[in-house]
This record gives sequence, C-alpha cells and structure tokens, in this order.
Amino acid sequence: MITAIDTNIFLDVLIPDENYCFKSKKLLDEHIERGQLIISEIVYAELASLFLSEKELRTFLSDTGTELVHSGEKALCIAGNRWNEYAKDKKRSLQCPRCGKEITVTCQNCHSPITFRQRILSDFIIGAHALVHADLLLSRDRGFYKTYFKDLRIG
Repeated sequence: MITAIDTNIFLDVLIPDENYCFKSKKLLDEHIERGQLIISEIVYAELASLFLSEKELRTFLSDTGTELVHSGEKALCIAGNRWNEYAKDKKRSLQCPRCGKEITVTCQNCHSPITFRQRILSDFIIGAHALVHADLLLSRDRGFYKTYFKDLRIG
C-alpha cells in the first residue's frame, strides 16, 4: 500500500502537538508497516521550512521511510481543475477542516454573506498528488479532502 502524507501529520510530530502528536506518530508507524510513505513537492517545501538544511530534511525523510514523488502532469491538471471549481463556488462558506461542516457568516450591518477562500492551490496539489500516486492520504484536513476529493481515500 502506498500512503501519501499531508504536512500536518508531520507537523504534529515535529512540533509536538499534545492533541495530535501521539495519534499522528501512531498513524505513521502503522502505515510504514503497510507499505510505502510518499510526499508531494508541496509537502517537501512546507517541511523544508522546519529544517536548518536540506541534508537534515533528507535525513528526516529517510528516517521516516518517506519518499518524495513528483506530482506529474496528470495530478497537476486534476489539482487545477478542482481548485477552479472551488474558486468559482460563489456560495462557499467557512468549512471546518476536520469534519467538513460549513458555517455561514453574515455581515452584522447589511446581512450579506461573507465568504473567502480558505484554501490555496497547494492544498489541491496535495490531494491530487495522493489521488494519482497513492492508495490513501493521511491528513487532519479530512473535511476538506472529503468535499473536494470524494474519490480519494482519507486516513
């Protein structure tokens, strides 16, 4: 089994988050036993910000059994298309990244709905990369991925 890893899972371990550290470490351990762990270029770049050198990052990835797999044209096209759908959605409301529940916020003065983009293209690249190159994506942003990547298995 090939498992793609979202940045937030590694962040839970690297910057110990008492709410998620143990669970994320356990997920990584379980999935390395089941097969290969991979990351996209986006996750690699986001992780690079936490290390003093590229060598330290490469060592961390090697120690965790994680391989960088380049997205490729197919994944990038899927990401662009799904981001485009998201960006065109005028009815978009705030969405919980964990469960996907949408919350509507209105202006206190004129009562118009307030919307803004919670997601950027890189989130869609991570999802599309996992869709094309992996059997499963480990992420805490389950609600987001379940909404925009219904065809992606989330762990």
